[in-house]
Amino acid sequence: MASKIPVIDLLQVSLGELVAACEEWGCFRIVNYEGILPDSLLQQMKQVVGSLLDLPAEVKARNRAVIPGSGYMAPSPVNPLYEALGLYDTSSPQALDAFCSNLEATPHQRAVLSKYAKAVNEVMMVIGGKIVQGLGVKGFSFDDWCCQFRINKYSFAPHTVDSPGVQLHTDSSFLTLLQDDKDVGGLEVMKRSGQFEPVDPCHGTLVVNLGDIAAGFKVWSNGRFLNVKHRVMCKEAGRRLSIASFLLGPRAEMVEAPPELVDAEHPRLFSPFTYQDYRKLRMSNNLHTGETVDCFRIQSHKD
Repeated sequence: MASKIPVIDLLQVSLGELVAACEEWGCFRIVNYEGILPDSLLQQMKQVVGSLLDLPAEVKARNRAVIPGSGYMAPSPVNPLYEALGLYDTSSPQALDAFCSNLEATPHQRAVLSKYAKAVNEVMMVIGGKIVQGLGVKGFSFDDWCCQFRINKYSFAPHTVDSPGVQLHTDSSFLTLLQDDKDVGGLEVMKRSGQFEPVDPCHGTLVVNLGDIAAGFKVWSNGRFLNVKHRVMCKEAGRRLSIASFLLGPRAEMVEAPPELVDAEHPRLFSPFTYQDYRKLRMSNNLHTGETVDCFRIQSHKD
């Protein structure tokens, strides 16, 4: 495995190693998730994703945003090699039905999307639960948290090699579970030093990134975790497909650090806020590299 990012075994999780990965890297690979998310389903989903992203532009445009940034993203001047479809609230049968109907999905495609959404949501809940356990937080639940996925296509050509596939950003989530392309790489994460670390394709693993909510945990972890900045670079010509699933944030409750993570030595760093307010602020002000959470930093803790 070429990349240096940590590897976490879901069947034999070392909570200390998991928390250390969240603090130092803000990302890690997971292995031994097949009991929930089998390889056969990953492959079926990849085929469905390719078919949907090859639909005519006028059909893909029916995938409208439910919250800012959650619908179809066409190639743009900022990200000309990238386009994506999004499904907000993956646990909702109504949301899934609307997504499939708008894209004229076949019964087979609907079945795969439904199975994948259920399995991925379960894996994210397992990972989130282990992180909570590792921090010693009691009685915390993700039951009212919303999930989303985004299916991505990068159209790389020989003349675009060394160009950005998608701009540097952090994720607007607590955590992100990524099914990356098995053949075409390009994902890079930024280390705390500011240097980029390649995350090359690696069979039998999925990648987990921490987002803004959890730093994605900068807020929830009271500043302990790293909301990792990352980008995709064009390394070679070819079509690159990936599926990013997001554990976003609570539907109604405030985002704030649990009491166990706040004391005299670790005062609360961020004012509580709703996920909806955070998302609106991020999108309306074009704050895509982690600046949004600092808008909620308590004044006495600002530099």
